[in-house]
Amino acid sequence: MDPKNICSAVLFPIQMLYSIIKAGMSLLLPTKRRDLSGDVVLITGGGRGIGRHLAHEFAKQGAKKVILWGRTEKCLQETSEEITLLGTECHYFVCDVGNREKVYQQAKLLREKVGDVTILVNNAAVVHGKSLMNSDDDALLKTQHINTLGQFWTTKAFLPRMLELCNGHVVCINSILSISSIPGAIDYCTSKASSLAFMESLTLGLLDCPGVGCTTVLPFHTNTEMFQGMRVRFPQLFPPLKPEMVAQRTVEAVRSNKAFVYLPWTMHILIVLKNLLPLSALEEIQKFAGCYTCMNTFKGRT
Repeated sequence: MDPKNICSAVLFPIQMLYSIIKAGMSLLLPTKRRDLSGDVVLITGGGRGIGRHLAHEFAKQGAKKVILWGRTEKCLQETSEEITLLGTECHYFVCDVGNREKVYQQAKLLREKVGDVTILVNNAAVVHGKSLMNSDDDALLKTQHINTLGQFWTTKAFLPRMLELCNGHVVCINSILSISSIPGAIDYCTSKASSLAFMESLTLGLLDCPGVGCTTVLPFHTNTEMFQGMRVRFPQLFPPLKPEMVAQRTVEAVRSNKAFVYLPWTMHILIVLKNLLPLSALEEIQKFAGCYTCMNTFKGRT
């Protein structure tokens, strides 16, 4: 065996132990937080829902500029005015992230008008809310274009400059449904699973890039109009998250350079159970929680 490979094999368990100890210490000791005062933050889907609260939270925590992208100008304008009243410079652009050429066009215009984006928040998403056989083909494509491919186009548009500056952060507002799917939202679950794989690959690819990081947030059902009408069986045990809390935890994760955030923390248990329990047991858990029927009353925004 090559001596170099032997040396790597010997050092591997030591490096693993060091990484585990380092991660454990970071939970106990305060870490250096990112100063947002020089950051230009772009939030896709920034006109309403979680995106709107993200704009407020970044502004409150001192971001230099906040830029909003979305498809509905009225919502973008209203949110922009709210952020301006907080004392933070805010701009908005009408942009459908599912349209590749539009993304590149608006990205160029943004750089010319506002400057370099240093924090990109991929938040834009849609859900069709139907089973596969009841779904319109165009609606299925729309979900994949916005929820998944949109991240490719926005990241390709802004990441190169972040790497040049050695300063940047790519954020994805994902969903716990990327790990534990439910019936009645096959388009959304599929797109979010693809989005998670995208972020996992991107995060690993940027490990050796100084000053540039990634954060993926995987929240449970959040109380926004997107999933209006969705009902879990025991709302007292599984209450929907407040969008302002999701926004706050997201900004905190960006500032502390945390790669993956599960909301609430109990979602870690779900991940462990999914890897340990047989499928039949998982089915019983989902039946108990009402996962099979929670989309029956769905009437959210697509």
